[in-house]
Amino acid sequence: MRSDPPEIDFDLLLKLRLVIARYGEMDLAKWWNTREVLGRRGAVLFRRGFQTTHYFAQARVAFAVARSRCNELFSPPGCMTLWNLPPDVEDQFEECWQNWLDEAHAWDPFFDELANLQVTDLIQELSRFQLVNPSHAEAVSKLHRSAEGRSVPLPGIHVVNDEVLKLLAGGFALGQPGSPSIPYARLAE
Repeated sequence: MRSDPPEIDFDLLLKLRLVIARYGEMDLAKWWNTREVLGRRGAVLFRRGFQTTHYFAQARVAFAVARSRCNELFSPPGCMTLWNLPPDVEDQFEECWQNWLDEAHAWDPFFDELANLQVTDLIQELSRFQLVNPSHAEAVSKLHRSAEGRSVPLPGIHVVNDEVLKLLAGGFALGQPGSPSIPYARLAE
């Protein structure tokens, strides 16, 4: 018997993925091979072909590269990462794109602020965007990189929900410049 997918704030998931994708670009943390795709240069370039929806075209490119790089580095079976959620969740996320495109201008302030992201403290940046709070920051501070440094396990078994998504995003803070550590959580069956 199939259960209903969990309630997830897909706007939150989009924002978390955007901040991590931008933070990981070559002009910032140097985790994946994009340079300012979600920055000012990307906006200028993509605006030429996608007048009103360029931000979301930028996001698609940045997400594809970040997902590919993270899967290349660490993709454990029976687990989820920020870029590899259960299929029903990913399907729901995809269904939201048309709504986001229909309301593209409402996202302008977020994308403008995203373009100004700095390589400082990732948790601080996520907090600035009001995506995590001090309790998330404390939980992330208790996480540790794996022995080989490629991953950051969340302790326990999890279902997909907003709190886990915030920790999966925040766990990227344990990565080093040029060397991401992929946060992951074991999925409940």
